[in-house]
Amino acid sequence: MPTVLGIDEAGRGPVIGPMVIAGVTIEEGDEKKLTALHVKDSKLLTPKQRTDLFKKILKIAKDHIILIIPPSEIDFAVRGEDSLNLNWLEARKSAEIINKLAPGKAIIDCPSPNIPDYTGYIKNLLNTDTELVLEHKADENYVVVSAASILAKVTRDEEIAKLKKAYGDIGSGYPADPKTREFLEENWDKTPEIFRKSWKCYSDLAKGKGQKRLKEF
Repeated sequence: MPTVLGIDEAGRGPVIGPMVIAGVTIEEGDEKKLTALHVKDSKLLTPKQRTDLFKKILKIAKDHIILIIPPSEIDFAVRGEDSLNLNWLEARKSAEIINKLAPGKAIIDCPSPNIPDYTGYIKNLLNTDTELVLEHKADENYVVVSAASILAKVTRDEEIAKLKKAYGDIGSGYPADPKTREFLEENWDKTPEIFRKSWKCYSDLAKGKGQKRLKEF
């Protein structure tokens, strides 16, 4: 029976922690099973609803893959290494998921404003004969992509919980969060491995502190 893959990410914007990209494969026609569970875009669900749905989605899914991309790999892309940027990094990870799961169709929540270019980029990385459907807000319009968004978001939240246990209250990890900004200000040079150093809020802080220290000599 033909299979359908949904792909979505969580954590593109935070200055702390990884980005997570998830792929969920179901048999064509099983969308109704996900709909019956009230699966929807993870942003429209509470943390408890997402956690409860995570296990139920895996019971319906034919297969799934969850990729955790650390800050160092994100920085490598954002700084333009290997002709990358954040969108192309996400495209490469999506292609990796498609190649491993080899679905008949893959539906992807497209982060790029240029859908044709993004689609072509992924196609050039594929070794499968997979039909591609890329749309903005696919996580709202396709339940299989909603399922992927839930897997990605729950996994991202688990990774943040691990960081909080290891490093203290880092907040949500997003630059607009006052707790995150306070943690960044106090720990940017103490725990650099958890930060995305290519983010402006980090680089501005590091540059400013460095200049201040030079003036002290």
